[in-house]
Amino acid sequence: MKLLRRKEGPSLDSRLAALLEAASLAEGRLPEQAVSGARTVAERAGARRDLSIDHTVAALAGATGSGKSSLYNALAGAELAAVGVTRPTTSAAQAALWDGEGAGALLDWLDVPQRHSATATATASGDGDPSGLVLLDLPDHDSIRLSHRLEVDRLVELVDLLVWVVDPQKYADAALHERYLRPLAAHRDVMVVVLNQVDRLPAQAVDRCLRDLRRLLEDDGLEGVPVLAVSARTGTGLPELRSLLEGRVSERASWSARLAADVTTAAARLAGAVPEEGGQAVPSGTLTSALSQAAGVPLVVEAVAQGHRHRAIVATGWPVTRWLRRFRPDPLRRLHVGGMASKSGELEGPGGELVGRTSVPAASAVQRAQVETAIRDVGEAAASGLPGPWAAAVRHAARSRSQELADAVDRAVATTSAGATRRPLWWRAVNGLQWLVFAAMVAGALWLGGLFAMDYLRLPQPPLPTAGVVPWPTVLLVGGALAGVLIALLSRLAAWAGGRRRARRTSRALRAAIDQVGEDLVLGPVRAELDRYARFTEALERARP
Repeated sequence: MKLLRRKEGPSLDSRLAALLEAASLAEGRLPEQAVSGARTVAERAGARRDLSIDHTVAALAGATGSGKSSLYNALAGAELAAVGVTRPTTSAAQAALWDGEGAGALLDWLDVPQRHSATATATASGDGDPSGLVLLDLPDHDSIRLSHRLEVDRLVELVDLLVWVVDPQKYADAALHERYLRPLAAHRDVMVVVLNQVDRLPAQAVDRCLRDLRRLLEDDGLEGVPVLAVSARTGTGLPELRSLLEGRVSERASWSARLAADVTTAAARLAGAVPEEGGQAVPSGTLTSALSQAAGVPLVVEAVAQGHRHRAIVATGWPVTRWLRRFRPDPLRRLHVGGMASKSGELEGPGGELVGRTSVPAASAVQRAQVETAIRDVGEAAASGLPGPWAAAVRHAARSRSQELADAVDRAVATTSAGATRRPLWWRAVNGLQWLVFAAMVAGALWLGGLFAMDYLRLPQPPLPTAGVVPWPTVLLVGGALAGVLIALLSRLAAWAGGRRRARRTSRALRAAIDQVGEDLVLGPVRAELDRYARFTEALERARP
C-alpha cells in the first residue's frame, strides 16, 4: 500500500520505525508509561495505516448537554441518536457512513457496532464530496458513568478527526481543556471546535464567546484550530461545518496527519524523560592503575628484571661456579609467570605442564577497595547527565562483570609475561665463549699435570713452549680462569641492563593487557550502554518532526 508522505522531513513510515526503535532501546531505562505509550502508538499506527485510507473517521465529542447528538442527527440527515438535555443519552458510540463500502474492517477495529447509512444530500454543499466520511457520535466525556468516559478516551486516541462540540455555558470547562484539549496540542491539524447552540445568544454575545473561546484555545497551544459557530436546531453554521468536513474527507490526509501527531506526542513524552545532553567520555587511566596494583604488576615487573639476571648468570657465568646459581629459585618461576603459551592457549611451564593461575599474592583489602572505587568512578562519570533509570543502567553495566576481573587480570599477567623468559641470542655466543676459555683452562691444567707427573717419574722433559717467559700451560690455565671470570662479570653487567630494559617492556605490555581487560569487562559494557543511549537519541530525533 502506497502511503502519503510529508512534504518535508521524513516519511510517516520512517518516523514510526524510528519511534518503535527508540521505545525498544528505552526499555527498562525510561519510565514504563512513556515507553509503553510509544509502543502503543507505533502499533496503533501500523494497524490504522493497513486499514482503509479512503475513509476519514470524524468524531463528535462533547460534554453533557452540548447538543452533540443533535448536531450528529443534523449532519446525518436523520434522527439516528437520542437527544437529551441534562443527562447523558449516548451510551455507546455510533457511526453514520457516507459511502461506507470498505469501511467495515475500520469500524471493527474501532469497535463501533452501531452503523447507519447517512443521507447523501445531508452534507452536499457543492464544495466537496462527503463520500468516505465516517461520523461518530461519542458518549459524553463528563458522563457520570465511568464506562462512558472510558469509551470517549479510547476513541479519542483512534479517530482521524476530532470535532469538539461545546456550548456557551461550558466552553471554558477546565476538565475539557486540561484533560483533552491541552494534551492534544500537537493534534491541532486534525481538530475542529464547534460552538453549538448559538441560537440561544444575541449576535454580540456570540462574537464575545467566539473570541474568548479562541483565546482559551491559544492558551492550550491550539492556535489556528478552526472554530465555528453552529446551531443544530436552526441550521446556523451547518453549511460551513459540512463544507469543512467535505474538504477534510476529499483530501484523504486526516488519517496520516493524525498518526503523525500521535508520533510527535509519543516522541515528546520520551524526550521529556531525557535531558538535552548526557553521557560523558569514559575514563580508563585510574581503572588501569588500580587493576595493575591489585594484580601485583610492580612485583611481576621486578621479578622480570631479577629473573633475567638470574637466567643470564646461569647461561653466561663462569662454568666453574655457575652451577651453584641453579640452587636459587627463578623469581618468575616462583610466581608461576613467564611460561610459554601452548597451542590450546593455556600456559606451559618449563616442563610443558599447563599453568592455570599465577602465584602472585592476592590483592589486599585496600587494593580491592581501590578497584571498586575506580569502577564506581567510571560508572558515575559515564552516567553524568543521563536520566535516572538510564544512568542506573550505565552504573550497573560498569559493575556487571566485576566478578570476572580477578581471574581475567591474573591470566593477562601470566600470558603477557610468557615472553619474559626468552633467551637473547648473545647468551648463546657468550656461553660458547665461556666453554672455550674453560676448555683452554682445563687444557692448561692437564698439560701442567702431565709435566708434573713426568717430573715425578724422573722422565725426560719434553720441550716446553713459552709465551715470552711464561710457559704456555700456565698461560692457558691462568688466562682461561681470568678470562672466564672477566667474561662473567661483563655478562652480569649486560644482564643487569638487559633486565631493566625487559622489565620496562614487560611493564608496558602488562599495562596494555590489563587496560584491555578493563576495556572488555568494565569500559566495554559501559560504552555499549552509552552507544544504546546514542542510538536512542538518534532514533528519537528521526521520530520527531
